[in-house]
Amino acid sequence: MKELGAVFDGVRCHFRVWAPEARQVLVELEGAAAATLPLKRQAEGYWTGSAEAARPGGLYRYSVDGTSLPDPCSRYQPEGPHGASAIVDRNTHTWSDQQWRGVRLEDLVLYELHIGTFTPEGTLAAAVGRLPHLRDLGITAVEIMPLAEFPGRFNWAMTACPGSRPRAPTVPTTP
Repeated sequence: MKELGAVFDGVRCHFRVWAPEARQVLVELEGAAAATLPLKRQAEGYWTGSAEAARPGGLYRYSVDGTSLPDPCSRYQPEGPHGASAIVDRNTHTWSDQQWRGVRLEDLVLYELHIGTFTPEGTLAAAVGRLPHLRDLGITAVEIMPLAEFPGRFNWAMTACPGSRPRAPTVPTTP
């Protein structure tokens, strides 16, 4: 298995994580299938293992040298970015974009775009006008960073980055 994270094959769930400095990595299954699964060290710092008890919807964490952590390659974090990760069966989703082929991995050049700092206007409309510039630089994919601050457990600390979000439109006021 080359894929990172939890991959359900219809019978069992395979786990793979990269932790090159770790001395021990475990998978901690939560809920009805609660169990601890030791992973085996593989080449180049990867750790792998599988479990039939791990099913789609089940929650898990990795324990790296005794520290419990969510999966950095999780496909779903129902309890927020610091909570347990959930196993997802990708084969049960009905896809509607079969014709789209995406960008080949070897051609992928990702640009993390902060709308608020990308153009002097700091707007989505202004950013669209600058996309040809990114293309000319060799960028093949754009990830738009958070557009707005928001409270709660799903906030990834972008509220502490002034200027990274789009600027609010200026609305004239009358006395």
